Amino acid sequence: MTTKTFVLPDLGEGLTEAEVVQWLVAEGDEVAVDQSIAEVETAKSVVEVPSPYAGRVCTLHAKAGSTLAVGEPLISVEAASSPAADAYREEERAGSGNVLVGYGTSDTPARHRHRRPRPRAATGAPAVTGSPAATGSGRPPQVISPLVRNLARSNGVDLTTVEPTGRGGVITRADVERAMVKPAAAAAATGERRTPLTGFRKAATAALSRSRAEIPEATVWVDVDATALWRLRESNPDGPGLLAYLARFTVAALRAYPVLNARFDAERQEIVEYDRIDLGIAVQGERGLVVPAVLGAESMTTTRLGEEIRRVTAAARAGKATAQELAAGTFTLNNYGNLGVDGSAAIINHPQVAILGFGRMLDRPWVVDGELCVRKITQMSFVFDHRVCDGGTAAGFMRSVADAIENPASAIARL
Repeated sequence: MTTKTFVLPDLGEGLTEAEVVQWLVAEGDEVAVDQSIAEVETAKSVVEVPSPYAGRVCTLHAKAGSTLAVGEPLISVEAASSPAADAYREEERAGSGNVLVGYGTSDTPARHRHRRPRPRAATGAPAVTGSPAATGSGRPPQVISPLVRNLARSNGVDLTTVEPTGRGGVITRADVERAMVKPAAAAAATGERRTPLTGFRKAATAALSRSRAEIPEATVWVDVDATALWRLRESNPDGPGLLAYLARFTVAALRAYPVLNARFDAERQEIVEYDRIDLGIAVQGERGLVVPAVLGAESMTTTRLGEEIRRVTAAARAGKATAQELAAGTFTLNNYGNLGVDGSAAIINHPQVAILGFGRMLDRPWVVDGELCVRKITQMSFVFDHRVCDGGTAAGFMRSVADAIENPASAIARL
């Protein structure tokens, strides 16, 4: 038997550290090659780390909730001396070395991975933790993530008072954060509460700050009569959703105005246009705002676009979007109307050069053919990098989308 130590692998996409969310194995467990051993949280998403070795776990080098840099020891395994026992995954042999699940570089499909049941306690932290006291439902509070438990502990939040919204009654980070903002009767009037930024929030903060610091942005908006589109959607309940149609019209407009599907190379003072449209969809998840992309949106039908939008947004909300999906966007579509607001001067998702947003579709008084009537109206806002185009181009792009919304049958016939 030989002891093999597996370090935190190269995360890709410029990521240099990760937090151990939870261990999926405990010291003394037997593991197989490619078995998931831990969940880690990066600035991009929550991913599973597979073991490159088979054998018995002898050391877990980090506690759940701690942060490791790439290259630091993660786990040690007493591995058999046979070649198969310490073989790396096929992806790792063919690709660029140790990588996380979802970050592989191989053209060979990964083998099917079976998720093992929740393990017993590892390094002193139970897999599911709750206070001995019962909640109002008579059950102890369920907290799966050590990060959520640590957030509650560091901010003095009693988990027995937190209302869970997670599946199966699990308390999520958002549940704890809501409890944190409630005024505590015993707190001093001049007290303060500090919450450290997670790796994800740090990355988002840096990206947003860079966007506002570097991009001379301008915002334009227009009210759009979406009644015809609304009726089209209502006439076919099993067909594409409203967001799928908005995405399809946006893609068509980007093909007509390709300068907006681009990035600005400040060093060389060049506008770099992309051949492919990887349409980013802004998603508000538990960990914050993320923008996964529908890859190759220009080649998809409206129905296919709707299917891909549902898939990538669901994966992003669950923290399972791939690194490629989170980094590939060439233009962003933001449906902030589902948050209950009508307008927004959004921040461009650097290094993109524009972002298009839609507010709520509301019944409003509108004049049609000289007659006052009630129509479905939405406000469309467009934020663009003034270095890549002027207001005329921006207005042309917006009218292309708005005209398609107001007369969808004609627009679809031309697509």
